[in-house]
Formats: sequence, structure tokens, C-alpha cells
Amino acid sequence: MPLSFPILDPVAFTIGPFAIRWYALAYVAGLLGGWLYAKRLAAKADLWGTLRQPKPTEIDDLIVWVALGVVLGGRTGYVLFYNFSAYLQNPLEIFAVWHGGMSFHGGFLGAVLALVLFARSRGLNALALLDMAAVVTPIGLFFGRIANFINGELWGRPAPDFPYAVVFPHAGPEPRHPSQLYEALGEGLILFIVMAVAARKFGFKRPGLLGGIFVLGYAVARIVCEFFREPDAQLGFLFGSSVEGLGGGITMGMLLSVPMAVVGAAFIVMAARGYTRPAKTVEAA
Repeated sequence: MPLSFPILDPVAFTIGPFAIRWYALAYVAGLLGGWLYAKRLAAKADLWGTLRQPKPTEIDDLIVWVALGVVLGGRTGYVLFYNFSAYLQNPLEIFAVWHGGMSFHGGFLGAVLALVLFARSRGLNALALLDMAAVVTPIGLFFGRIANFINGELWGRPAPDFPYAVVFPHAGPEPRHPSQLYEALGEGLILFIVMAVAARKFGFKRPGLLGGIFVLGYAVARIVCEFFREPDAQLGFLFGSSVEGLGGGITMGMLLSVPMAVVGAAFIVMAARGYTRPAKTVEAA
């Protein structure tokens, strides 16, 4: 028997006329957890070598820049890649973020741009700052996917024979993979552990290395999870078609993750060979 979707209210609590949703709290938890973890990483001198460590006050400012980059980039990415024709017909809906619609890939690019601009404005090494962000980002990914599950959105593909399949309230009577939880595990918890171990082993002395590990790791986890996730209704499968239970079609999430994997692998190779280290660090080595 499939599992019934638990009765979960997308609204966590209300304050007068304002409804505070779990999805918003997930963003807050991710940003707050990332901010606290980043402050700890920035305070450890042995992780930075000859690179200048960000000051505690700079981390406080950085979180604001990243939050804006994630929200603006995530919304822009969703509009452009996932539902452009609908927003073209109703442009004002672009600003109705409370109706949902965020793209990780867009939010990722927005955060990268914010980090690079912040690093240049404060005289910090941009790649090392991106490395630090890569270590803390899985926290937000984990909470975000849990919020997707609570909202009963972004559900998985039909799985009639899977013992832990879930019947989602807005996805018809078919039992489906709880793909949101798979993503919380792969893109969130597992990637968090991988990044924490890599940060302890390598630190930020090889700028771009940890960022490359994160980008490659996320791309692999996302592509794997996409085999269990139902593609967006307005897009469907870009190539191929679904196979019952697992599926064999190519989705937008897969397609956008391929260049991420290539870029991640390239940065790992360049950082490992020392191409990304500042001149003074290379001379000292």
C-alpha cells in the first residue's frame, strides 16, 4: 500500500494578516545556518594559508548580498528556463514570488555573481570566497527540499511498486517517489558531509577546488535525482520519454546540470595543478 501524504499545512504560522510559510522559513534557515557556518570557517586561519581571511563584519554583509543574488537569480532563472511563455503573457506575475517558482540554477548564478562582486569590492580572493560559500550551501539545499515536500510540490514520477511511494494531494491518485526527500539527502546531507570533509582536508589554499567539488557534486546528485522526479508540467521531457517506475527522458534539470558538471571538473583540475593560486602563493610553494 502506498503511503498517504501527511497532513502538512504549507503555512507554518500567521501573524495578523501575514502568513509565514515553511518555504520562507526554509530560506531563512538555510541563510542563517550558512551564515553561522561561514563565520566559523572564516575564523580558522589554518584554512586560508596566505590568503586574507574575511572579517566577521564582512561575513555579515556578505549574507545580504548572497540572499539578494539567490532570490533575484532564482526567480529570473525560473522565468527564463521553466515558464517563459506564461510570464511573457502576464509579466506582472514575475513579481508574484509568493505563488512559487524558483530555479536552483538561476539562484546559483545569482549567488556567484553576488560573491564575485562582493570579493572585488572588499579586496578578497573571489575563488576562495566561492569555496567558502560552496561548503555552506548544502545547508540551504537541504531545508529547501524539505520545504518542497511539505508543500507537496515537485513530486516524483509514478512508482506503483515502490513500498515507500507517496500519494501527493495535487498529483492524482498514483503513488509516486518522494523525490524531494531524495534531493534533500543527495544535494543536501550527503553533499554537506562531502564538502565538510573536503574543507578540513584542503582548506581554501587552492582557490576554486572546493567550489569545483561542490558544482560537480551537485550536478551529479541532481541528474541522478531527476530520474525519480516528475518533470515540470509545462516542459515535460525535452528528449526521450518516461519509462514506468524510473524514467528515461531528459529533463531541463538534467540539461542545466551538464555544463555545471563540466565547469566543476575543470576547476578541480585547474586548482589541483595550482593554476588558480595567487602569484605570491605559487612563489612561496
